[in-house]
Amino acid sequence: MASDIVTAKAEAQAPPEARPDEGARPRRLFRFGGSRLGGLILALNLLSLMILFGGALALNEWDRGLVEARQESLTVQAELLSNVLGELGITEGEPVPVLDGLAAAQWLRDNFIPQGQRARLYDIDGVLVVDSYVVSETIGGSDLPPALPAGTPPAPVEAETQAREAAQSERARSQLATEVEAALAGTPQAGVRLSDAGERVVSVSIPVRHVRQVLGVLTLEAGDVDAILSAQRRALVPFALVALAVSLFSSLLLHVFVARPVMRLSAAADQVRMQRARAISLPDLEGRKDEIGDLARSLETMTLALSDRMDAIERFAADVSHEIKNPLTSIRSALETLDLVKDKAQREKLTALLQADVRRLDRLITDISNASRLDAELSRDRPRAVDLGRLLTEIVGVYQTTLKSGEPTVRLSPLPSETTRVLGRDGPLGQVIRNLIDNARSFSPAGGQVRVALGRDSGDPDRPLRITVEDDGPGIPSENLETVFERFYTSRPKGTAFGANSGLGLSIVRQIVEAHGGRVWAVNRKAEDGTVQGARFEINLPLPGRRA
Repeated sequence: MASDIVTAKAEAQAPPEARPDEGARPRRLFRFGGSRLGGLILALNLLSLMILFGGALALNEWDRGLVEARQESLTVQAELLSNVLGELGITEGEPVPVLDGLAAAQWLRDNFIPQGQRARLYDIDGVLVVDSYVVSETIGGSDLPPALPAGTPPAPVEAETQAREAAQSERARSQLATEVEAALAGTPQAGVRLSDAGERVVSVSIPVRHVRQVLGVLTLEAGDVDAILSAQRRALVPFALVALAVSLFSSLLLHVFVARPVMRLSAAADQVRMQRARAISLPDLEGRKDEIGDLARSLETMTLALSDRMDAIERFAADVSHEIKNPLTSIRSALETLDLVKDKAQREKLTALLQADVRRLDRLITDISNASRLDAELSRDRPRAVDLGRLLTEIVGVYQTTLKSGEPTVRLSPLPSETTRVLGRDGPLGQVIRNLIDNARSFSPAGGQVRVALGRDSGDPDRPLRITVEDDGPGIPSENLETVFERFYTSRPKGTAFGANSGLGLSIVRQIVEAHGGRVWAVNRKAEDGTVQGARFEINLPLPGRRA
């Protein structure tokens, strides 16, 4: 079909902003949060945090669990030892029994294994009777400092250190006394306190009973909790190192894959600005499949579009300069000749020519102003539903109301019953219809007719709404069916008025239609014998929600 060929040419020659984005790639939906790079960053950071939190939680739970386990173990041992001490009768005195200190010490030495533990036995008055560190070979203390060279005077012991150690020992004895006192009242005690050396110990105190009478208190304590926890902290060091390595690695990835590419894009943009380059081109970034690649491709497409727009503006400025010079040259020649012509008829002819050139120049400037503001108006106005049937009825009604004698009439064919709404801007769409009608009337003979119709195009499901404007003029040369939409195209058949058109009307029509997702083309109406009966301009527009 001829219209399909014309449409293909139109799309090939359309400005870059009206072409479909061939370089755009559909975003992959199967990404974490719609972002591959975001998923990678989140996964690495979560992994690092999970390692840190996991290690910290494991250490806290181990600390708590270790203390509870030691308390349970010491409680079981203390209850067993207290029961044995009470039942074996390591007592003396009748009828009120009391603990036999020597027998209890001998029994504890023979039966209690104090590896990492310490046992103390108190009588009913809270007086220490037996200490496992005394009855066994275990000697508490810490490592001595290294020996000083011969002749070196001993370092003086600071008073603050002595006072601190004395206060610490006093506090430890006070805690132990409180625990023993509570146990003598018949209530088993368990807790964590400080030893005389300032170390944390797990301690339990169990009353020693003979039948139901409390004879004393057995205290067991274990001071290896801090040592075990220190070992666990040392075991946590590899986790911390791994977490640190993961964090550093993720930071390095962020720097390499995000920060550096963004810096390169920024530098390329500055280069475009400072060196007046026309486009950004970073092929190694454009080939990436993440958001950085999308950004690089978008920037390149944007700069290319801006470059094409700058070229178009330059061509438009050159065309405007050329088109304005034509009527100005004609006006200047007429004015120079006017003083030399004495014949009244010739002077009137020159005056009419001057008036025609002034009107032509006025129309040209008006159309240039409209064309230059078109992009801003299209981007500023918010699209909304426009009833094409109502719009065509109002526009055709204005032409019918203002019709003058001898001018071509404008007739609107019956409108379809189905919906004829499009998503767009009524002002620019109305300008499209008026430009096509004015163009058709300028080519129509006196008393001719311009027909406007609105219908459906089943052959174009993406743009089903079709508007047609046809006239009874001489038609369009077949080689110019596409060039008529170029700026300042003013080739007109013989017999038509010269200077009535600026050559921008159909160019504006195409620009507005393509901004609304439609397409426009021109064909000749032919009779059965092949003769041209006029021209017909056809516009296809999409329905709301379906932008082609």
